[in-house]
Amino acid sequence: MRYQSLEAFLTDGRRALAKGPVALVFAEDLVEVDSTIRHHLNTGFAELVLFAPIELRLSRLLEEQVHRVDLHVTTTALLVDTVNRVIAAAPNVWLYYCYNAEYLFFPFCETRSVAEMLAFHAEERREAMLTYVIDLYAGDLERHPNAVSLTDACLDRTGYYALSRHGENGPKERQLDFYGGLRWRFEEHVPKDRRKIDRISLFRAKKGLHLRTDHTFDEEEYNTYACPWHNNLTAAICSFRTAKALKTNAGSSFDIRTFRWHNSVPFEWSSTQLMNLGLMEPGQWF
Repeated sequence: MRYQSLEAFLTDGRRALAKGPVALVFAEDLVEVDSTIRHHLNTGFAELVLFAPIELRLSRLLEEQVHRVDLHVTTTALLVDTVNRVIAAAPNVWLYYCYNAEYLFFPFCETRSVAEMLAFHAEERREAMLTYVIDLYAGDLERHPNAVSLTDACLDRTGYYALSRHGENGPKERQLDFYGGLRWRFEEHVPKDRRKIDRISLFRAKKGLHLRTDHTFDEEEYNTYACPWHNNLTAAICSFRTAKALKTNAGSSFDIRTFRWHNSVPFEWSSTQLMNLGLMEPGQWF
């Protein structure tokens, strides 16, 4: 089903938000939108809502499997406003959001669905899940000048770190700011407020909850990486978004001839590789 506006979707397509988990995919451009949709449908989301510019063309099969909303998300503020309006319309439903050319991975996702994973997470009295945005990039930028290639994807195996997240009264409990990847290695081209790689992408909507422009929520417990008793599940969003931006932005494109360095490794498109690299945590889920 296709809707000409967010208002039309929230009025006529609200049934799509009746049962989760629901994936919200925001297409900033036309790159790898189809593979993003297929990946998340295969992951097991009950519904997928695609926010995309009107010029995007999808196959009939994919069109039939998504709820498409004509909306070109060009700013973080517009994405945040859209997510918050969906939150208000879908209380108690698990939601997930990402951009095109981003792919969700969680522990054992090859054999278990996202619904199974969230059911376990909820049993641990958790209502949100920390996800690390792991930069992917094409190994050969001459063959792939926009830095996007599913068959030649690389990632950094080291170079990730965390710093305390401070509030008015000092460090916040069980909250950290995470850094690494291309935003760390090419920080001179990335604004300071966009260098973090943590995002609370999986969460249960509820009345009065709001996403903020730094990808955190106004309820502090949602922003924690674990409960007070033990480590919890975390997930990873493997993303070409930063690489694509660095290579399509005139201010950085000509300064970057390759993203590869001595700590680059081929991306295997598997949760096992991400867990072995310490880029997500299985917690108590086995």
